[in-house]
Amino acid sequence: MDVKDFYFDLPKELIAQDPLEDRSASRLLVMDKSSGMVCHRTFCDILEYLKPGDCLVINDTKVIPARLFGVKKDTMAKIELLLLKRRDHDIWETLVKPGKKAKPGTEIVFGDGLLTGTILEMADEGNRLIQFHYNGIFEEILDQLGQMPLPPYITHQLKDKNRYQTVYAVHEGSAAAPTAGLHFTRELLGQVEAMGVTIARVTLHVGLGTFRPVKVENVMDHHMHSEFFMVDSEAAEKINQTKAAGGRVICVGTTSCRTVESAANEKGIVEAKSGWTEIFIYPGYSFRVLDGLITNFHLPESTLVMLVSALAGREHTLNAYQAAIDEGYRFFSFGDAMMIL
Repeated sequence: MDVKDFYFDLPKELIAQDPLEDRSASRLLVMDKSSGMVCHRTFCDILEYLKPGDCLVINDTKVIPARLFGVKKDTMAKIELLLLKRRDHDIWETLVKPGKKAKPGTEIVFGDGLLTGTILEMADEGNRLIQFHYNGIFEEILDQLGQMPLPPYITHQLKDKNRYQTVYAVHEGSAAAPTAGLHFTRELLGQVEAMGVTIARVTLHVGLGTFRPVKVENVMDHHMHSEFFMVDSEAAEKINQTKAAGGRVICVGTTSCRTVESAANEKGIVEAKSGWTEIFIYPGYSFRVLDGLITNFHLPESTLVMLVSALAGREHTLNAYQAAIDEGYRFFSFGDAMMIL
């Protein structure tokens, strides 16, 4: 299976640079995964496609302001950090730019000394382990000094940090937002619950690997990045009860999908568990739990397009993407949405 099989030509002007004022006003392309038929709606119309007895799975991870700008203590040269994973208390795995200035032993100063860091060693893929030093609470300092780590294809400055958070974000730890959830308002979620749809909360901390391109020709040679997930007993019970009663499990975002599929055993029973997942879903994968998906429109040749193709078929997916392009849909993180049933 060739990576090029998942390519499509996207006009740059369709890459959304800013979120809409009304989260639920985004457009919604609804696709029948069996026939490939599509129709064009508005996101709040999802109520017409959900049924009492369904279970909507949402990822309640919270994005941290993980981008830090500082200077080297000895030369005052500018340096940029992106926090990727917390390894141990105040030791983080980070992406550093420029990398040539980030050798072990290098000391970095942020915010006139409010926060400092020492590079300990090299990690995988050129990342660095950094020990941070500060007085007070790290999260409060990070909120004061850090910026939201927007994807590289977004060039506009985000005016309100909360617009890169879902309204149900709770557990801090992501370097990127689970963007399908950005379309929900609290009012819309209330309407979903009121119609008899169960909402199950799971957590997957989204890593930088979300934006990394697939660099191999053969899809099956790609090594998926590792992300931390948590499914508690309440969420597992809600999902399992839905399946047992014949209801549908509909995941909000590819991250929610990867979480429930990682937590399910061979019989499709979701277990309460936490850990690291490297699950890679591409055509040929047999879904254990998921019946439907709400997602955004993703980058060409990305693992996310491959996941959608695993559910709906490559031809149906690419045809739907072309229909979205023809209709002028907004793509990527702040763009429009797609519902696959």
